[in-house]
Amino acid sequence: MTTILVCDTCRYSKAEKLFNERTGGEILADLLETAAGAGIRIKRHSCLMGCDNHCNIAIRDNGKLTYVLGRFNPTQDSADAIAEFAAGFTASDTGRVPFREWPQGVKGHFVSRVPPIEHDDE
Repeated sequence: MTTILVCDTCRYSKAEKLFNERTGGEILADLLETAAGAGIRIKRHSCLMGCDNHCNIAIRDNGKLTYVLGRFNPTQDSADAIAEFAAGFTASDTGRVPFREWPQGVKGHFVSRVPPIEHDDE
């Protein structure tokens, strides 16, 4: 199952830690829980260690690439773009989503892409 890990300790913005006593990560996680479609699980995680890139997320699934993204504003537009990308990720056997299918709202937000774990039979 596709999982979007959301850093719930992430700052609200580069300049502010909190907004109305909530972190940006908490706000983004709430929005993603509403925006994500079937087959996509939202899981909160304290600190993805991307503190220079507020509102960090990771999208992963067994046997697929893992994508780490950051620098989001905790808005509905961001949540919708992440959920749309995650839907493409879910539909892909490898997790690779063709660039032409990326929603505009995720472009420029990629921090890294991690290959899937390969289990050796040795």
